[in-house]
Amino acid sequence: MRDVAIMFMETHYAPFGDLLHTIRTGQPAADHYYGKPFFSWLSDHPEQAGRYTAAMANFTGGFKTAAIASLPLDGTKMIVDVGGADGTALAAILTAHPQLRGVLFDLPHVITDAPRTFARHGVEDRAECAGGDFLESVPPGGDAYLLSLVLHDWPDDQARHILANVAAAGGGGARLLVLDFVVPPGDAPHMAKISDLNMLAMMGGKERTETEWRELLAAAGFADIGIRQTGTPFSIIQATAQ
Repeated sequence: MRDVAIMFMETHYAPFGDLLHTIRTGQPAADHYYGKPFFSWLSDHPEQAGRYTAAMANFTGGFKTAAIASLPLDGTKMIVDVGGADGTALAAILTAHPQLRGVLFDLPHVITDAPRTFARHGVEDRAECAGGDFLESVPPGGDAYLLSLVLHDWPDDQARHILANVAAAGGGGARLLVLDFVVPPGDAPHMAKISDLNMLAMMGGKERTETEWRELLAAAGFADIGIRQTGTPFSIIQATAQ
């Protein structure tokens, strides 16, 4: 938990002091505190960007690894990991599925360590890196597209835009695989609920209920939407591009 503790204290604690600004205006506290969106601020601070990536890997790593084992990848030949950070998730997928090839896609400064990740897992011959912005476009050629803890960072309009770019890149019949929280009903404690507060303060995104996920994907042009539990706090939302 070392990187998680340091990351929260150095990048999240002070913006949370501006949470009242978010309640009054709807603007994320981090935007107000840093003067720009949090991810834009991170891109200007490489040391903190590296710490954020490490913290996310520490915080969700065990859960994500277990959830990834539940991904339905039968018949998939090429998977594109959209917003896949340092490539840890893609490396785990390729290790478990020797028939697969993969493309890691994220901002150029985010994927710099990915080649070492792939080499450490022995999958460098089946993985490639592509730098870019998924708000602009997504690499074509995949028959499956993975969005792992990406869409919760974004409000609905931008999330729909990201999904539309995925649909355009994959074409009709491409499989969408979303690994994310699905907020359960009722008042029972769940990691999704504290994460929802974090999204409010830091990103402007949100965690979504099953109904909200179905509405979002349908609005972005996806059909055959199914949601499966993984035995972890995360669920897999599967859909097909029309």
